[in-house]
Amino acid sequence: MTKNGETDLWALAHAERAALAQDLSGLTTEQWQHATLCREWNVEQVVAHLTAAASIGQLRWIRSMLGARFRPDVHNLRRLGEHLGVNPAETLNNFRAIIASTTAPTADTAAYLGEVVVHAQDIRRPLGLVGTPSIDALTQVAKFFASRNFAVPSKSNATRLRLQADDGPFASGEGALVTGPTLALVMALAGRAAYLDDLHGPGGQVLRSRLDKTGN
Repeated sequence: MTKNGETDLWALAHAERAALAQDLSGLTTEQWQHATLCREWNVEQVVAHLTAAASIGQLRWIRSMLGARFRPDVHNLRRLGEHLGVNPAETLNNFRAIIASTTAPTADTAAYLGEVVVHAQDIRRPLGLVGTPSIDALTQVAKFFASRNFAVPSKSNATRLRLQADDGPFASGEGALVTGPTLALVMALAGRAAYLDDLHGPGGQVLRSRLDKTGN
């Protein structure tokens, strides 16, 4: 990807972080402890994870993974623990401090845009928040997810399916059709079964069975 392309992706990531921070600013203490779509993590833990992901470069990431014996769950818990505040207000301030960060363990900028897009919805959907990522951000993440497994097996989930957004330009693959909002396609590829009911087409059941097999 060109330098300008990377810059554009970071700009999208920064905008999505800022939008999430705005949504978080109005949460109650109880909402900060609410369950999310990210399995066992509550809202505050997901926010701390996003802060951690934007605070660790390649060398420290390698050291952290070595220390965790290449167990991503252990690595993630250790790093998010560093960015949990003494209360939700401090955790939010920590997150606000990295909104404009371009720090990342690798050069896969689309993946880090995807991280904030997916985790923001992990928070918003259970809380009933109406914020939605921009169609530009969602389209970039959808393209990346359909082309590559990274932190989630998104490419495997997309295999032999025709994915077609009905609210934007994203389209990918060949096979049984799955259509719906770009957001729902992104979240389903990321393994969030809560979004499957927003999708339509004969390939929907194929995608559902794949997520069932991975426990999502």
